[in-house]
Amino acid sequence: MTNEELINHAKEALLSAYAPYSGFYVGAALLTKNGKIYTGCNIENASYGATNCAERTAVFKAVSEGEREFERIAVVAKDGTTAYPCGICLQVMHEFAREMKVILEHKGQIVEYDLKSLLPAGFTLSGV
Repeated sequence: MTNEELINHAKEALLSAYAPYSGFYVGAALLTKNGKIYTGCNIENASYGATNCAERTAVFKAVSEGEREFERIAVVAKDGTTAYPCGICLQVMHEFAREMKVILEHKGQIVEYDLKSLLPAGFTLSGV
C-alpha cells in the first residue's frame, strides 16, 4: 500500500468525524504489519477530556481486534491543516510500534516521519 492510498483511507475516515466544538475534523488510517487497515476519526464531547483523537480511535479499534503490530498511520484534517498527532496519540502509538511511520499531508505534499522523531523519548514500562 502506498502512502497516498493510506492518506485516501484517512480522508474517507474523516467524513465520520464528530467535531461540533472545534470544527477541526480529522481522519486516520492505520496499516498493520499484516496489511489490514483500521480507520478512525476524532470524536469530540462537551466534556473536552472525553474527546478522542482520530489516531487513538484507529489504534484502539485495531488493538481491540487483537492487532499489536503496526507499520504506518496516515493522519489528515478536513481543512487542509497539517494534522500532527498530539502527545497523547504519539505515546499511544509508541506503546505498540516504536518504529512506526507517521504519514501526513503538508502544503499539498505527502510527508513521512519516523515516530521516534516526533516522540524521541516516549515513556515505556522499562523506562527505555
